[in-house]
Amino acid sequence: MSSIQISTTAKNYADALKKTAQDNFISYEEILKNLENIITICKSSKDLQDVLNNPSISDEIKYSIIDEVFKQDITEKIIDFIKILIEKKRFNELEGITEAYKNELDYIKNIQRVDVTSAIPLNAEFKRRIEEKLQNRLNKNIIANWLVDEEIIGGLVVKINDDIIDSSLKNKLENLSKNLI
Repeated sequence: MSSIQISTTAKNYADALKKTAQDNFISYEEILKNLENIITICKSSKDLQDVLNNPSISDEIKYSIIDEVFKQDITEKIIDFIKILIEKKRFNELEGITEAYKNELDYIKNIQRVDVTSAIPLNAEFKRRIEEKLQNRLNKNIIANWLVDEEIIGGLVVKINDDIIDSSLKNKLENLSKNLI
């Protein structure tokens, strides 16, 4: 799961993007693909990031740079959206907006992303059974991020949003030692 902070402002912009897709101007997936392309391009050029985030450079110059850099790969609706972010001095929140938008998309598609940590790598059958149990319990389609952490000794730690289900041996031993003291 992502560790990018999502502000209220980012959620509001993501909601506006969702409404753009609902109005059939552009598909949900195309919006996401466009946003991810912009982030990739910006991350590949520190100079581009610096220019777009620099308050001393006029918006008009930034708009012309955006048109030139993104016109081949990004739809006009999303270029207009980026220009709004520039105008409102919110371009620095693009990653948070993208994460918030992904969350909106997951909600629409009834998807729940989870982190599953085990002490050893799990085989495909065991992963399938865990996903199946989580799907039945949550009534959502599960996308699991499989992690390995030898320190948990055994068992599993499942993180669902801010909730953690810790059935690790390490956790059980810590609880046992607390109860003995």
